[in-house]
Amino acid sequence: MTSAHGLPGMACRWLALLAALPVLVLSVFRAIPADWPVLAVQLLSFTPWLAVPAALATILAVAGRSRWLQVCAGALLLCQIFWLFPFDTARPAAAAGAVVSAGATVELHAMNINSEFGQADASRIVQLVKDNRVGLLTVQEHSQALEDRLSAEGLDRLLPHRISDPTDDGAGSAVYSAYPLEQVGILPDTPFRMPTVRLTVRDGGSAAVLEVTNVHTLPPVDVRVDQWRSDLAAVGRLAELPGNRLLIGDFNATYDHTEFRALLGAAPDGPGLIDVGTASGSRLTPTWPMRGPRLPGIAIDHLVTTPHVGSSGYQVQRVPGTDHAAILATLAVPAA
Repeated sequence: MTSAHGLPGMACRWLALLAALPVLVLSVFRAIPADWPVLAVQLLSFTPWLAVPAALATILAVAGRSRWLQVCAGALLLCQIFWLFPFDTARPAAAAGAVVSAGATVELHAMNINSEFGQADASRIVQLVKDNRVGLLTVQEHSQALEDRLSAEGLDRLLPHRISDPTDDGAGSAVYSAYPLEQVGILPDTPFRMPTVRLTVRDGGSAAVLEVTNVHTLPPVDVRVDQWRSDLAAVGRLAELPGNRLLIGDFNATYDHTEFRALLGAAPDGPGLIDVGTASGSRLTPTWPMRGPRLPGIAIDHLVTTPHVGSSGYQVQRVPGTDHAAILATLAVPAA
């Protein structure tokens, strides 16, 4: 009879080591804030999935009866669990609830979709707007063809106000609203256009002003990773401006990126922006890829608000024709 210290035990120990090594390397990237190279940045997107090989390594280490491997693999597993459910996400959510409960608010149903070069199913988008009483819709990679299809499906009747800049190269954007829109400006020095608009949301005798930025950062690929960092930093600087704000769109970043957490101000002295999906407990609900390469799903589309804006009802919905999911939430904007 072969003991656990024989060939089966040795095989378990080697397999545990093979499972733990990539987790260890990526955990170093996750734990240390630095301008990591592009491959590390891309791999960090999939940090939540590291819990699987970390758990496997722990089981194999136990089966192989290697004390030091059990300690190492167990520590890596604890790190993954800690990052899966970060403690700091509860702080801004609770703070936001405390602030908005102190005064009157106006409700706004917001929705976002990256249309993948305008290929998204227009009828599905309009149906989501109808079913969820959406008053604000933002679109990235907006094209003229998609704009025409949305109009044909009746979006203009539901959301009659529009500021759009359709293109065929992925840089296009659009903001549709049930309320009048005022162009505020364009975020400078970004390859994709990121406009900021102002809308006054009215509900009965109450009104609230919200400034909305349609976010689409460059993806972190090849030499463009520095531009990705620059885009995220530029979006984050909007938090320094006064007023109630919503940053909504395709950030091409997850909560596991240092750059995105810096944008949120996860540090105590940060601006304190709130990622609605993370604060609602839905950080692990993927928004990409909904089609195409068979990759593990990740959340790169976000609704981010200033602390005074409350939120509820976060959801992710598939839309045929695009590799991104639509994200929706109900916002409570403090009345003016």
